[in-house]
Amino acid sequence: MSSSSSDIKSIIRKEYILCSRDPAHFMKKYCFIQHPQRGRIQFALFPFQEKVLKLFQDNPYSMVLKARQLGLTTLVSAYSLWLMLFHKDKNILCVATKQETAKNMVTKVKFMFSNLPSWLKIDADENNKLNLRLKNGSQIKATSAASDAGRSEAVSLLMVDEAAFIDNIGEIWASAQQTLATGGGCIVLSTPYGTGNWFHQTWVRAENRENDFIPIKLPWFVHPERDQVWRDRQDELLGDPRMAAQECDCDFSTSGDIVFYAEYMEYYEKSFIKEPLERRGADRNLWIWEPCDYSRTYMVVADVARGDGKDHSAFHIIDVENNVQVGEYKGQLGTKEYGHLLVGIATEYNNALLVIENNNIGWATIQTVIDRGYQNLYYSPKSGEVRADSYFDQYMDTSKMVAGFTMSSRTRPMVVGKFQEHISDKGVTIQSKRLIEEMKTFIWKNGRPEAQAGYNDDLVMSFGVAMYMRDTAFKFRQHGVDLTKSMLNGISTNKTTYTGVYTPPGQQNENPWKIDNPYSDGEEDIRWLL
Repeated sequence: MSSSSSDIKSIIRKEYILCSRDPAHFMKKYCFIQHPQRGRIQFALFPFQEKVLKLFQDNPYSMVLKARQLGLTTLVSAYSLWLMLFHKDKNILCVATKQETAKNMVTKVKFMFSNLPSWLKIDADENNKLNLRLKNGSQIKATSAASDAGRSEAVSLLMVDEAAFIDNIGEIWASAQQTLATGGGCIVLSTPYGTGNWFHQTWVRAENRENDFIPIKLPWFVHPERDQVWRDRQDELLGDPRMAAQECDCDFSTSGDIVFYAEYMEYYEKSFIKEPLERRGADRNLWIWEPCDYSRTYMVVADVARGDGKDHSAFHIIDVENNVQVGEYKGQLGTKEYGHLLVGIATEYNNALLVIENNNIGWATIQTVIDRGYQNLYYSPKSGEVRADSYFDQYMDTSKMVAGFTMSSRTRPMVVGKFQEHISDKGVTIQSKRLIEEMKTFIWKNGRPEAQAGYNDDLVMSFGVAMYMRDTAFKFRQHGVDLTKSMLNGISTNKTTYTGVYTPPGQQNENPWKIDNPYSDGEEDIRWLL
């Protein structure tokens, strides 16, 4: 053997040992990537990428909250290749929303592997679109986000890409965690997508040191080639500052398909949210902020649950005139017991209009209210929608009415729309922190507004019905009252007719609705016309 050949082998041996000890050196010197503009180039790590890589090495569980296009998927792919080459029997599983997305990581690994020098390569037993398995027993495999992903495998490293967008990521994590507990690790990557999902909850717990994940936050400015001009440009390119905040600023509060924007809820939390004046009931779940003022008009709007499941029965007490939430209940009562509670609270609040959603469970509560003889129970048109042009006619003909409020595919978006309208206009006073918390996890899912998985929307939906009712039934009833008053105000007579004279309260006549009656002595009270 020549001395030059021996020197080359010695150099290769030293270089191999250096690569095995330092993944950053391995990546920068021997890994090639496909750049969208420049084609095949060496993977020149940015300083922030090297720091993240060191965190991956030192922490088995890493969660990365990241801005878009920081090269983190490429970094994790290169780290996976390093684990496979320099360790035996490493089983790496890539999970994403779709198999095609997960396959992207495997494709990156395969491209880097194919461009390695021969002395770094290991023969492959299997090499296809979804899997690369080496002779040393290490492999990387791609899979879609099925709930049983990783259940039957001994996973050394679980990589989850865009975890916030995977609906059943909690189930996947539960499936894989048992195998990871024997010594494996996990790297979770994602841009934010709203609050309340598994990624957000796990991130918050990681920040509070309540789990094994180390939280790694990478907003747009960690990239050395980006400046404020670049950031401002993203608002224009993405067409929505909220989307730009999600994609660039790692902002949970502005991300996701949230129904109620974070700045509105922040406004309410700072301006109106407060502890109730009293908490009633055995469960102390009836919260009261203001006692009844018998000069005002109230409405009680209720949603009914079985009382033995995950959902809760809920109602709100609304001061109709100034649109203020003065009371709220959220708890689990039997349907009959709940009906008695509603009659009691509606009676207390000046015989409030009692609106109860007439779903299947709701009928039992409504029947209890009817049996109690409560006089101000809301009846809705059988179509389930209140219409201005036929409101009074329908209410005169009870054969066209049904007790309670009907929530349907037609009324649901109108209910939520009215709620959004009052919130954006700041036209309602919300005092309950329970309601605000539900609003934070109320999202659009496949075009339907509903609570995120694992959360409730009982308070949200009953409050939405209250806003809808206030702007429909009460609005139209008040319109009729105003028309009647206007007609009576306009009465003028001579000696042979009635003489209507409106006297403001506090002046001469104690009752402003009295008219001179030439056919009898004295005055006639005409309030009955109202």
